[in-house]
Amino acid sequence: MIRQTYKYEGRFEFDEGGSLDGIEIVYHSSWEKYSGEKVIWICHALTASSDVEDWWPDLVGKGKLFDPDEFFIVCCNMIGSCYGSSGPSSIDPKTGKPYYFSFPKTTVRDIVRSQNLVREHLGIDKIDLIIGSSIGGFQAIEFTVMYPDVVKRAAFIATLGRVTPWLTAFEESQRMALEADQTFRECASLDGGKEGLKCARSIALLSYRCEDGYDRKQFELDDDVIFADRAGSYQRYQGLKLAKRFDAYSYWYLAFGVDSGNVGRGRGGVEKALSTIKAKTIVASIDTDLIFPAYLMKEMAAMIPGAEYHAMTSHYGHDGFLLESEQLTDLFNPVLEEMRKEN
Repeated sequence: MIRQTYKYEGRFEFDEGGSLDGIEIVYHSSWEKYSGEKVIWICHALTASSDVEDWWPDLVGKGKLFDPDEFFIVCCNMIGSCYGSSGPSSIDPKTGKPYYFSFPKTTVRDIVRSQNLVREHLGIDKIDLIIGSSIGGFQAIEFTVMYPDVVKRAAFIATLGRVTPWLTAFEESQRMALEADQTFRECASLDGGKEGLKCARSIALLSYRCEDGYDRKQFELDDDVIFADRAGSYQRYQGLKLAKRFDAYSYWYLAFGVDSGNVGRGRGGVEKALSTIKAKTIVASIDTDLIFPAYLMKEMAAMIPGAEYHAMTSHYGHDGFLLESEQLTDLFNPVLEEMRKEN
């Protein structure tokens, strides 16, 4: 897939207030220009990028389930991220330095409106299938509600129509970890807050996985070990791994983006908003997901006209949306076959 950048030259107004004179949105697409092919629009999760082949390698790529040679696949990097789209680590043309905290706080709806600018730029009238998991699911749900006549099919995986208090508590705990790093507020460089970011990632990972997965993968191999540290070593490794590729300022902004997830805001509540969806919808839960429990996802599916509910199983909690490739393939194969039969 091809990495491209769309530069929107107009004034972009943000949901909570504030504006920018132009924004940039990085996206990957099957090829440079759209010419009428079936469109699959994929929304990425918190610290992923628009390079969907990188973070969903078992499902997206030549000869795979979502084949860019067959479908026009699009994935946009969220604004607020640090993978090319406008965000706090972007250079403010007025100062020549990163925006840091002068970047407007960004909501899911801001992210979706920026993505829709890319859709219009590409000349796409219909999205045959939109897919989103986690905060990517927040985006996919918003997109489907905001542009009901554009989206024909939707798949919401491991996500909900509104952020829960439990998830917000995790997000705030991660922001507290960032703030506890004294370099975070100094804004001396984009390396600020790195130690806090490592801690925030460790907190997040506990919500992404589950007890079963840790017991299977991080159990101490030595029966006589004095201080257990296998799981601790894993937490430190994952924190360091993220700190090498992400910055604390983008993470802080995206954490607020998660907390903005509420499809019912200004629309009479979640149920009323979801009832307006016209797309043929699949809702898929993961039985061990701690932050988007299966029972809540089943309730959400009942609010969407004609939605199909599917229950996936996984040893790996919320991250099952990245890891359970076989179940996801079984879920999407009938949808893709239906798309292929349409003129």
